[in-house]
Amino acid sequence: MVVRRQGWILLLLVISLVGCDALGSLSGTPAPITPTLESEETPDAAITPQPETPSETESPPQLPEVITLHLWLPPEFDPNDGTPAGNLLKARLEEFTAQNPGVSIEVRLKAVQGAGGLLESLVTASAAAPLALPDLVALPRPLLESAALKGLIYPFDTATISLAGEDWYDYARDLGYLQTTLFGLPFAGDALALVYRPDVLSAPRDWQAMLNSNQVLAFPAADPNAYFTLALYLAQGGALQDDQGRPTLTERALLTVLENYQQAAAMNLMPFWLTQSETDAQAWATFTAEQHSLLVTWLSHYLAEQRNASVNLALTPLPSADHADLTLATGWSWALASSDPARRALSSRLAEYLVDEAFLAAWTQLAGYLPPRPGALARWTDSPLRGVMEQIARSAQLVPPTDVLASLGPLLEQATVDVLKAESTPAAAVQSALAQLNSP
Repeated sequence: MVVRRQGWILLLLVISLVGCDALGSLSGTPAPITPTLESEETPDAAITPQPETPSETESPPQLPEVITLHLWLPPEFDPNDGTPAGNLLKARLEEFTAQNPGVSIEVRLKAVQGAGGLLESLVTASAAAPLALPDLVALPRPLLESAALKGLIYPFDTATISLAGEDWYDYARDLGYLQTTLFGLPFAGDALALVYRPDVLSAPRDWQAMLNSNQVLAFPAADPNAYFTLALYLAQGGALQDDQGRPTLTERALLTVLENYQQAAAMNLMPFWLTQSETDAQAWATFTAEQHSLLVTWLSHYLAEQRNASVNLALTPLPSADHADLTLATGWSWALASSDPARRALSSRLAEYLVDEAFLAAWTQLAGYLPPRPGALARWTDSPLRGVMEQIARSAQLVPPTDVLASLGPLLEQATVDVLKAESTPAAAVQSALAQLNSP
């Protein structure tokens, strides 16, 4: 009887203990869990990403108290190179960190092209080492297009950042956008222009004045992108894409350009040996060695040469056939590469800080680039040059997308070379270009 009673007591004790544990597991407070920020998925190749919609239960992303932003730049923008432009950029970065306690900036230099270049490094880091990706990266327009299409960079929040209005030149607005998505904040522009020797001739304002000058017009006639020919073609109202978005050429516009070339070649103002130049640098070498008086070149090249040149050179917009001012422009933009939304928000603030009007005014003048903002150019101290650059900036149109340029550039180059070498008439060159473009 005593043994049976002891057994019942033991059983009740066991049930009591089990019940307490179960109750504790149901009603007790679990240990707190610190949320971990996960990297977002790589954006799709489409360049119109869907907006992020975090659930109501998720906490907003938080940055650590101390953070290092990683900035990738090409060597020409090195803030530590000791140049006036480099020193100014370095000071600007230091001002940002001073205004944002706990933030530091680490700069890494990357070549523009080739192994270890900006785009290739983004591709490699995105696939193998996401933590090695930069927060902010400077990209030229062709690489900005490629990076966006490959899902390597993220759009800016257009609710807080806008390139609309009169604060930005048209070319700069187009420079930052792909379709309707803002992938870059422009900070340095460039455009085709005409360099001339003012002690030899006055600035030719149109094609006829250029012919009347009786001076050789040097340009890279064998440029595979055919930038100069393309600019003249667009000034004639030529189209680049048809209604379906396919590359196209307007016969009448191209014929007019090639007929002008033929006329200039007949007067020996566009000699056949211009077809030996494929690059801007080669055209400059010919211009300098032969002491020619006219040269089509990029504005940045002219500004760089002027810093060290002892010769007197001047700048003017491209000559047009019918007073239709138009030139081609390109440039550099800041792009966001971190997959962390909180880091992107801070990097976006840094990018905005680096495109401030007053800062861009001083930096572009020292670095030798076309400002992307009218207010920045208005602050330049060189009044004569400022007026010419304003004309160029207002008439600038962004270079065509890379795929369009890849289709049309070689055709325009071949037509230019054939006409200057007198191997084809303008009409035959046009028909050849159209046939190649429309061939399956």
